[in-house]
Amino acid sequence: MPTHLDPRWLSRPPGHVHADLAEPCPFCAIVRGDAEAHIVAETDETVCFLDRLPATYGHVLVVPKQHVVDLFDIPDEVFGQVMAAAKRVADALRDSCAASGINLVHASGRAADQTVFHFHVHVVPRYDGDSIVVFPRLADPSRANEVAERLRTALTTAPHQAPTESSHS
Repeated sequence: MPTHLDPRWLSRPPGHVHADLAEPCPFCAIVRGDAEAHIVAETDETVCFLDRLPATYGHVLVVPKQHVVDLFDIPDEVFGQVMAAAKRVADALRDSCAASGINLVHASGRAADQTVFHFHVHVVPRYDGDSIVVFPRLADPSRANEVAERLRTALTTAPHQAPTESSHS
């Protein structure tokens, strides 16, 4: 089994990060109609368009029209609207492109390889025999009890109280 993430998951070439907040956000430009995109669906709150470097045939990005940076920035209501649009796109991909499966992929932060700092969800149609590796199984399963306890504690405390960096080792 391969132990690497397929680089096709990235919507930008490796090393490219759109993090200069002085530059216009490329997804906001699409939302405004100032940049070209193959828009496949739009609601009052979301825009869905083909990824310019698709991992598979039919790979779509779903973005909120409101500029929010990542999962930690997006309001719950807007997140729900993005996910509803992603489900609608997934249903359409199954029907129109004969996708035999779907991956919803999101990256928040540089460590997660977020390359455009405007919240977005990749709706990636999967086809029998494609070569994309999603979970390379590199984490240590013997630490399941430890991480479960940390998560239970975090989920019962006030929101947005992130653990310190040293607690991840």
